[in-house]
Order: sequence, then structure tokens, then C-alpha cells
Amino acid sequence: MKFDKLIKASLLGLALTLPTVTQVSAQSGLSVLRGSVSSNITVATNRAIVVQSDLPFAEISVANPGIADIATLSESTIYVLGKAPGRTTLTLFGVDGNLIANVDVRVVPDIAEFKERLAEILPGEPIEVRTAGSGIVLSGTVSGARKVARAMELASRYAGDQVTNLMMVGGSQQVMLKVRFAEMQRSTSKALSSSVGITGLSGGSTIDTGTVDGSLGFSQGSALFKFGGGGLAVDVLIQALESKGMVRTLAEPNVVAISGQQASFLAGGEIPISGLDGSTEFKPYGVNLIFTPTVIDDNHISLNLTTEVSALDKSVLVNGIMGFKTRNTTTTVEMRDGQSFAIAGLLQDDFADAVEQVPWLSDIPILGALFRSTDFARRQSELVIIITPHLVKPVSGEALSMPTDRMRVPTEEELFLLGTIEGTSSLGGSGSQGVQGSYGYVLE
Repeated sequence: MKFDKLIKASLLGLALTLPTVTQVSAQSGLSVLRGSVSSNITVATNRAIVVQSDLPFAEISVANPGIADIATLSESTIYVLGKAPGRTTLTLFGVDGNLIANVDVRVVPDIAEFKERLAEILPGEPIEVRTAGSGIVLSGTVSGARKVARAMELASRYAGDQVTNLMMVGGSQQVMLKVRFAEMQRSTSKALSSSVGITGLSGGSTIDTGTVDGSLGFSQGSALFKFGGGGLAVDVLIQALESKGMVRTLAEPNVVAISGQQASFLAGGEIPISGLDGSTEFKPYGVNLIFTPTVIDDNHISLNLTTEVSALDKSVLVNGIMGFKTRNTTTTVEMRDGQSFAIAGLLQDDFADAVEQVPWLSDIPILGALFRSTDFARRQSELVIIITPHLVKPVSGEALSMPTDRMRVPTEEELFLLGTIEGTSSLGGSGSQGVQGSYGYVLE
């Protein structure tokens, strides 16, 4: 009996090495119950098929039971169960010990259920699903990056890390970010002070009861009043000063970037700052914008951006270097094409007042005001940053215009005789009229 088994094992090894035997096995083949005849069997994971042999078999074996499991239902019917993705070999021997077939069994992930779930979660998306080895291949054009991520996450539940992404994101993938920086700074200060001088009959003494400097000297916003009788003279110096100021800062940068790529914008300048080691570093100031757009759906855009508005602060001076007054924000927002967000709003209101007075004399009704000095200052600053993203696509160069297209250098007659600083444009009209409408891109 052992000798017979040894002979069968030798014949099996010979059948696996000789191509003529492989050709015979392919000709004999197996017929799946659906009616197809093939020397290859494909079964999904955790699924089973029933195959039937053309000839009765006496012995059957599988090379790797961890990939596929088999069971005999009759002398010519086999039950094949897929257990894990991979490839293995199914071998059948006849009653006479001859090799009937050597069949390649391929176990693939169960994509039938995966396709059903994919259609439920992402309806209408033309995603093609294929198997490759023990993994899944996804291809097709998807309408957004977020849907690509959802398809990949679902596929990983069926094939683990054996998922290949060949999907592309359709539609516009270039984002123009329109940003409006608007800042208003208002300041108001008022000061009211007085000084009183009394000159006696001797004419050589002055009584200083003032609160400014006691010299009765004139300065900006001051008025001198004199009155008296006989040998007594009274000088009253009243100083009143009011100042108002307003500063407006406005910038409207338009920056275009590809989805997933960073773009930046700076309208301002750089100031050199010397370090302790003698090195020089340039510090930028002005209106600064850094953003990274990501198109996550048809017209749904995610923005990661950093904005900063800075200016030199002359009130802060260290080692001859001025400080900076800075307002900045960093945030991530999501919105649709054409929608706007006010990502930063700041209202700062500073108020300070002071009263200086001469003791006791300032408490005298009415006349006590001559012995007091009052001043106050109020500073208000308001900053608003509004962002609006747009999906855009490029246009041909002939469709674009520049602000300089309408400007021409004036002739000597126009400059010296007429006093014009811009000549007549060949496009009609004079002067630089700027760019009208959308420029450099086409809105979706």
C-alpha cells in the first residue's frame, strides 16, 4: 500500500513538472454548475461554489487549506469555499490513479457586497471596482476629494491596506480666494488747562497758581487774558487743545491656488532687524495672507488660512528698533463656491483721562476751573477680514487685459503745455482705467 502511494506521489510530481500533462488537464477541465468549463476557479472570500468533474475522482487535495477549503459532495462534485485572498492549487486523481485535473483556485475579496455598499453611500459616482491579487483597485472620476476618502475608507474594511486608488477628482481644482481686509483707526484727544499770574504794586513779584508751567508763555491753543485795577494786575492764560485723527487700511488681494497647494500674499514691506550676534533678519510687515484650499466636493471648499495685518509702532522703541503692532488669525473653514465668511472681527476701544488741580483753590465754585487741568484721549480700532472662495479655470491670453494697456506716456506738448501726466490711450479715453470685470480667470 505504501508503495502504491509512493508511485502516485511520483506521478503527481511528474504531472506538475511536465507541460504535456498541464495541457491534458486543461483539456479535461472542470465544469462549474453554471455551465462554464475552465481550468481556473475564482471564488470570493467567505463564498462557496460547487464544481463538477467530467470524470469520477477517487482522491482530491488542495495545496493551501488556509486559502480555500474543499469537500466532496459525490464522486464527481466538489464544494469549494474561499477562506482568504490568494491562490492555491486543487488536484484530482481518478479511480485508476491517473491525474484528472490540476486546477488553479483564486480567492478574491468579496466585491459584490462592497459594490452594493459603495452604491448606497456614494450614489451616482462612476467608481469602478476590480480585484488585483488579494486587494481591490478603485478607478474612475469622482466629483470631490471627500468622496474619494469615503470610498477608500469603505474599501479598507474589505481589503485592509490592500487597496489601490486610481480615482481622479473631476471638475475645477483651482481656487481663487478673494480676501477683503478693512481697518479703521480713530483717535480723539482734548486738553484744557489754565494758569493765573498776579502782579502786585511793586511790579516785581509774580504769584503762580497755574497748573501748566507758571510762565504764562504762549503755546499752541492758548489765550491770555489780563485784567486788574490800580497797582494790581491779574493774568489768566487758558490753554485748550483738541486733536482728531483717522487712519484707513484696505487691501483686497485675489490669489489663485491648486487644490491642496499653499499660496501666499504680502502687501507691505520688510524691515531689517539686527540680532545680538551681528546677523540681520528681515521682518515682513503689512497685509499678509497664507492659505491652502482643498476641493472636497462638487463646489464645497475647505480653507486653511493664516492672515496678519501688521504695522510699525513708533511708540515702542528698543535699541533703536521700532516695534510692531500686529493683528493675526489662523483658522480652518468650509464653505461653498461664492459664499463668504467674516473670519475675524476686532473692535478695540481705549480711553484714558487725567485731572490735575491746585488743592483747595480748584474747589472754589466757578473760579475753581482756572486752577484745574483736564485732558482725555480715546483711541478706537476696528478690523474686519472677509474671505470668499471661487472655483476658477484659466482663459486664453488674448482675453486678458492689464491696467497699463490704457496708459500711454504723454508727449512733450501734452506734458508741458497741457499739464497732463498721461497721454491719450489708443484704446480710447485717457488715463489708466484699471481692469474691468473678472480678470485672469473664469468663474465657474
